Amino acid sequence: MGIGGSLFLLALGAILAFAVNAEVSGLDINVVGYVLMLAGLIGLAVTIWYWNSRRRPTTVVEQRPVVRGDGQVVEEYHQTTRHQPPPPPSYGA
Repeated sequence: MGIGGSLFLLALGAILAFAVNAEVSGLDINVVGYVLMLAGLIGLAVTIWYWNSRRRPTTVVEQRPVVRGDGQVVEEYHQTTRHQPPPPPSYGA
């Protein structure tokens, strides 16, 4: 949904919940506003969680057998942390 869509739902829900005093048969406008605000909050939380999870560094663990000069096989353990830059923006795609 994105941050913009979440903020739009929050604003629309707040307007319907607190500023509109119209009555529609079979529909409570205030409840619709509260539902839209809840959907906006959930969308905002999911969007923030998603973008924060993409910024975590990637840890690569590599284990392989290595033969020493005397013929003994030992396990070598390598751990590398890569800080990948964010992907480039895609305009118009």
